[in-house]
Amino acid sequence: MRIQLRRDLPESSQPQSQAKTYATVICLGNVKGGSGKSTTAMHIIVALLKMGRSVGFIDLDVRQQSLSRYVENRRQWAERENLTIPLPIERTVDASVLDSRKQGDAEERRKLLSAIAELRTICDFVVIDSPGSYTNLSRVAHANADLIITPMNDSFVDLDVIAKIDPQTYEVRGPSIYSQMIWDSRKLRAQSDRATIDWVLMRNRLSNLSSKNKKLMQEVLTRLAPRTGFRIAPGFGERVIYRELFLAGLTLLDLGEPGTDVPLTMSHLAARQELRELLTELNLPGLERELAAF
Repeated sequence: MRIQLRRDLPESSQPQSQAKTYATVICLGNVKGGSGKSTTAMHIIVALLKMGRSVGFIDLDVRQQSLSRYVENRRQWAERENLTIPLPIERTVDASVLDSRKQGDAEERRKLLSAIAELRTICDFVVIDSPGSYTNLSRVAHANADLIITPMNDSFVDLDVIAKIDPQTYEVRGPSIYSQMIWDSRKLRAQSDRATIDWVLMRNRLSNLSSKNKKLMQEVLTRLAPRTGFRIAPGFGERVIYRELFLAGLTLLDLGEPGTDVPLTMSHLAARQELRELLTELNLPGLERELAAF
């Protein structure tokens, strides 16, 4: 699909108002790497495409570009198998090379806001995969999202970027760098257009076995949620299949369909149920009928 670029896109550094006909912007974020952001983003993208929605995406991890490579692998797989499948529309935003940090931040902000504004007018959903670090582009993406999804490995090491936890009592001492960034993003968004940003924390790579750590994590997150302002959503279990599917650009939703040679197993069916539960919890607009039959 060839898209004509708009030339009249806004360059404001502030979050843009969302008209009713505009796309919903979903930002996958966490300042800690390896949490499963790109895998989650790809599965959400493919699920939305299979529901008949148009999807745009922006990969802000300018070094690894995991989501961009995932989509390109999918495109190449479809070409090899001679299949016609829906693919998301990509827009790229490169890091600034200007010497002045202030000018570089402003340039990056303009580019990202332009990309978001364009995709909002031609897509139903826009998915942004932010880097696993605290960057200018990541902050702008979070402030312009309608929904933030934070995949987090089920460990206190990963929880440390969300909140400071007392090592003896497991009581919450206060917010950490990432939850503070979201607080700032919400405040900026409210001041700009009185819109709200929904925040979903997704417990990822859960073990099937019960453990003391798993129980403690649940207790701490339950106490933390109302204080920090996130909702807890079920994530994906620790399964090798997620890593194996990347090279072919496939997702769990593709298994068993023409062109795939990976047979469905009970483990795969359980993983697909995890994805269904996540999509249901996200409560994305306009998908009630599709989710019921998903």
